[in-house]
Amino acid sequence: MASEWEERLAKWRDELALFAQLDDTPWVPLAQAEAETGVSRSALRAWYRNGEIESRLVDGPNGPQRLVPLDAVVDRAAKSPRIQRRAEREISLEAQVTLLRHRIDQLELRLAALERRPAP
Repeated sequence: MASEWEERLAKWRDELALFAQLDDTPWVPLAQAEAETGVSRSALRAWYRNGEIESRLVDGPNGPQRLVPLDAVVDRAAKSPRIQRRAEREISLEAQVTLLRHRIDQLELRLAALERRPAP
């Protein structure tokens, strides 16, 4: 059973590699496109249903699998104001966390210096 599954999975991966070679762009499952670009699956579905990006339905190891060209998803995401705002918020949050970590480090140094002072 496991070897049959591994064979099906290997065949499917080979097909994905062939698609990438033929089109000069990687075609990836929706889950992978979501993970690599931060675009939700519902947005990806809306985009291919509206003809904003291409998609393909191929036989996958668990049945039919929807693929999208990763480059097209990246390009379309760059045009989305909502996705750009979310990315800016995430960057902003990272900057805030970094700033707070720095402040905590400074406070710990000051506290350690105060603790080393002799009592009056």
